[in-house]
Amino acid sequence: MGWQPNLRAAPDMSQIPTELRISEGLVPYPEAMAAMEARVAEIHAGTAPELVWFLEHPPLYTAGTSAQPADLLAPDRFPVFQAGRGGQYAYHGPGQRVAYVMLDLKQRGKDVRCFVRDLEECVIRALATFGVTGERRAGRIGIWVARGEGVLAREDKIGAIGVRVRHWVTFHGLAVNVAPDLGHFTGIVPCGVTAHGVTSLKDLGVRADMRAMDDALRAAFEDVFGLVLLMPSLHDET
Repeated sequence: MGWQPNLRAAPDMSQIPTELRISEGLVPYPEAMAAMEARVAEIHAGTAPELVWFLEHPPLYTAGTSAQPADLLAPDRFPVFQAGRGGQYAYHGPGQRVAYVMLDLKQRGKDVRCFVRDLEECVIRALATFGVTGERRAGRIGIWVARGEGVLAREDKIGAIGVRVRHWVTFHGLAVNVAPDLGHFTGIVPCGVTAHGVTSLKDLGVRADMRAMDDALRAAFEDVFGLVLLMPSLHDET
């Protein structure tokens, strides 16, 4: 009968579990952005499944689309990158778990507000694993921890959220402070908030390493977003 065309349908990526990749070491920010941009394009084209990517960056500052120049207090301290995500200035560095979340919202209800709340819920559930109560606050993006009582009462930020959506595919995501150098945050006004501080699990007296945080975040992502399939590191493949 001679040659016949391959009529098998392309795989339905919506039926493939979301991939989880965990990078060892410090991933340079431009490299991470390039990899994320490429994967978002593939998800939109239907040629790759959704991805959640856990990593750490070397010390750096990123500027979101609402960043105010006056909030960059030490412009020469660390490299500064335009992130393209929502929000203002943020710090990334060793001891902070960053999760870049690339999901297809066309398959998840096309609700960006709900997506952001789901990211917050992931952080809240992960923190609860360590006995830490993370909370949302009206008018303030991110996850907060109440500390002290009476006149000593305050709220410190432990988790940041910053997202972007293109063709209903999400990128950027969240960051949770496990044990970063909190002094590095003093070079910016984090997220434009001056009335509150920044904290971490270590600062709260919680002994936890990055592997424990990864386990907690993975469980939270599966509870909130569905099954994730652990794969080789995206960084190690590039």
